[in-house]
Amino acid sequence: MSRTALAFMSYVNLDDQHEQGRLTRFRECLSGEVRMQTGEAFDIFQDRKDIAWGQQWQERINQSLDAVTFLIPIITPAFFRSDACREELERFLKREEEQGRRDLILPVYYVKCPVLQDKAKRKHDPLAQTLAARQYADWRDLRFEEFTSPQLRKALAKMAEQIVEALERSEAEASRQQPEKDSATPVSSNTFTNTGSGEQNIAQGNHSIGTQINNYYAPSSKPKSKPKPAPVAKTEPPTVIVDKRNRGHYKTITRAIQSVKSGTRILVRPGLYRENIIIDKTVEIVGDGKRENIVIQSYNEDAILFEADKGRVTNLTLHPTGRGVFHGVNIMQGELDLEQCDIESKSLSCVAIQGSANPRLRCNRIHNGKQAGIFVYGNGQGILEDNEIFANAHAGVEIVEGGNPILRRNRISKNGWAGVHIGDGGGGIIEDNDLWGNTKGAWNIAPDCEANVQRRGNKE
Repeated sequence: MSRTALAFMSYVNLDDQHEQGRLTRFRECLSGEVRMQTGEAFDIFQDRKDIAWGQQWQERINQSLDAVTFLIPIITPAFFRSDACREELERFLKREEEQGRRDLILPVYYVKCPVLQDKAKRKHDPLAQTLAARQYADWRDLRFEEFTSPQLRKALAKMAEQIVEALERSEAEASRQQPEKDSATPVSSNTFTNTGSGEQNIAQGNHSIGTQINNYYAPSSKPKSKPKPAPVAKTEPPTVIVDKRNRGHYKTITRAIQSVKSGTRILVRPGLYRENIIIDKTVEIVGDGKRENIVIQSYNEDAILFEADKGRVTNLTLHPTGRGVFHGVNIMQGELDLEQCDIESKSLSCVAIQGSANPRLRCNRIHNGKQAGIFVYGNGQGILEDNEIFANAHAGVEIVEGGNPILRRNRISKNGWAGVHIGDGGGGIIEDNDLWGNTKGAWNIAPDCEANVQRRGNKE
């Protein structure tokens, strides 16, 4: 399989928010299952987190659709109402036609859609007719299963097999040097079988919407298609360098943020930067060296205050000091990707999430906060996964006042209160975390919050 093979997941972002990140989790698991079956990475592009800084989102989506191998549309009623999703599907149908393929679109039927079920309704929608005639993976019941359930895992494995078989056909076509033949011979994917009764047996069972079987015709058996358009060249975001020793474009991160345009990547070289960073535009801040040698040390203020719509911060050490009232990282709004940072706080929590902010925290060390390690409140959301959260004076993670994050695969230990404290209207999904050695035990959940909390697969 080519290492450049990847896919594009077409979905409505509000559907993922309603499912509390479940579609994102589906993408991660499917990508991992293909890797498991091939031994090679298989990236699935998702516009929520994969838009490159310095590019308009539409430009990146256009470039990705020109480069990807598969389209995975998540079919819900909102999908058909989304102009962006419809455009993505139309473009990929043209791509299939140019390549003489019929196996590059893999619909996932996620929520019942009247426009698909009712012939009278779908006859007015050509895209609904097209999807109704395709084989699909039926997740209308699976969406309520845990990702650890055998039924769901088998469904993921079946989808991955379908992708692998299509990739193998692609490689076979690329290596074939035979002249074109006059006869047309359809080659069927073995992810379904014809029952002989006019119905199709699809990957997840007999769930056909239409009657057409999704056969694949080799390019040599079809009329010559138009030449493929030249791929759109990918562009790197503009990049500047911050160097304390005056060997870059700027000496401070603050000055760099103030000077650059939205979409810029800021590389920070090793040094001690005594400043508090306010991020009020879409930038990417990347530590360029060993994390422990790139230190942001604010005084009596948040080390990072995030007030932008999107952004990314990775590979930094954030150690604010002083006797004031501050956090290590204070996320006021938007979607911040905070990754592989070392964060502590000499005042309040190490990380605060509020105001409907929906960040993603991955693979950080969050420790020695004078209060909670992570404090989610004021309707804050977010996906917090694979972090080490330890040695904080209060709870490892505290969720209150409508906070509703997803905690997944974190190691939460040796905190001065419970590993996870939820109260005052808080909630969330807490799955596959390792909670141990916390002074007040793994959990402290107020009775009125129990209904808002989903706990599964955690180790205590």
